[in-house]
This record gives sequence, structure tokens and C-alpha cells, in this order.
Amino acid sequence: MMSSDGPELPLLRIGALTKRFGGFTALDNVSVDIRAGERFGLIGPNGSGKTTLINCISGAFRTEAGTVVFRGEDITRLPPYVRTRRGIARSFQIPRPFKSMTVAENLMVALDFAAAADDSVSAAQRRDSVMSILTQMGLASKADVSAARLSQVELRKMELARAVAARPKLLISDEAMAGLSSSEVDEVLDLLMSLAGQDITIIMIEHIMQAVMRFSERVMCLDAGRIIAIGAPAEVMANQRVQEAYLGT
Repeated sequence: MMSSDGPELPLLRIGALTKRFGGFTALDNVSVDIRAGERFGLIGPNGSGKTTLINCISGAFRTEAGTVVFRGEDITRLPPYVRTRRGIARSFQIPRPFKSMTVAENLMVALDFAAAADDSVSAAQRRDSVMSILTQMGLASKADVSAARLSQVELRKMELARAVAARPKLLISDEAMAGLSSSEVDEVLDLLMSLAGQDITIIMIEHIMQAVMRFSERVMCLDAGRIIAIGAPAEVMANQRVQEAYLGT
């Protein structure tokens, strides 16, 4: 299969990534390729290294060893803001809105950041882009409402919307469904599926296994900083080492 990035070139290539905190090894020689357009689930018990891995991908953490290659470019030493402008965005498990701003203004910040070098976009065009994203997220009616007045599920949607406003090629969704009701989980899952259909590659970190199974084309399980299983969702869930990691048996 040929792509604009070259034949068979993965969108993201993690090579032998290792991260330590003092004497503690949080990631131990982790390697994985993620292809463009893939819906990729990342699972593992608490403390398994999931958040450390996405912090290394997004640039929040520097690694002791290994490489992060995105769209054929080694970005291992690039700072987070440069990685964002290259096309990597993430949503956070605990939403961090600018509470003094409206929902639309929150998105405008992300939009302006991503388009920092583009002076040709008018204020009206920027507003149109923001409204388009909010409509897709089911938040158009909340555009001029203070972010401080949003419900929990609306905050999660706005967190995803801000990530989308940065125009990512890769979106990392960090437990966007934690603490939501089953119907709200379905709403967020539908949004992620919709985004995946728009040529956005998504890595979903999630503890809600039903959501992971429905969303992912491939799942990777980490335990104690190492990959213990990777493959089709049903195959990974049936893996004895995965079951032991979660059940502690």
C-alpha cells in the first residue's frame, strides 16, 4: 500500500523507548508501529506505563533511550509545542478548560496555536472553523457559554474539540470516558469513531473494556512498562498474561 508518506511507512514509530524516574523503570524497551488511520487501543492496569508512554509521544517527558518517529521525522528531542504543530494532539483525562472563557474562545486558543504562522485566516474564518468543530461535537449551542458552566460530559467533549482544533494527524485520547454514564460513554465513543473516519489516527487510553473492544482495530497491553500483548481486541483480552495483569492472579 502506497501513501503520501511513502510505501508502508507507519504514521508513528516508537522504537525501543525507555523512561526511568530515578531507579524506577516506567517504560522498558517499548517498540510499536501505528499506521495512518488506525484506531489503536492502549490498555493496562494502573501504573503500567500508559500515561508515561503518551507523555513521551507528546513530548511532555524526555526519554533515556529510544526514538519517536512521526510521519518519517525523528521527533524524539522536539519540544511539545513543535510536536503539536507537526500534528500530534492529546486530550487530558481531567479536563483543563480556561474557565473564564467561553467554549468557543477555548477552541480559538487551540486553533490560533496550531495556525500560528498563518496570518491569512480571517477572524470570521476562524469562528466558522470553531463552530464547525463544535457542531460536530454537539456543542454548538454552548459556543458562547462559559466553560465553567459545562457538565462533565460536555467538558470531555470540549476537551476533544480543543484537541481537534489543533488539526491533528494523531489524536491521543486519555480516558475521555472515565466517570461517565453508559449513555455518555456511547456519546463520546461515537464522536471518536466519527473523528477516526476523518483521517485522524487515534490512540485511545481507556479502562472501560467494552469501549476499547468496540473502538479499537488493534489493542496493546502494557504491564510494568513492558508490552505483554498486542493484536486484535478479542485476542488480547483472551491473553492469559493480560488477564493476570488485570486480575492480579
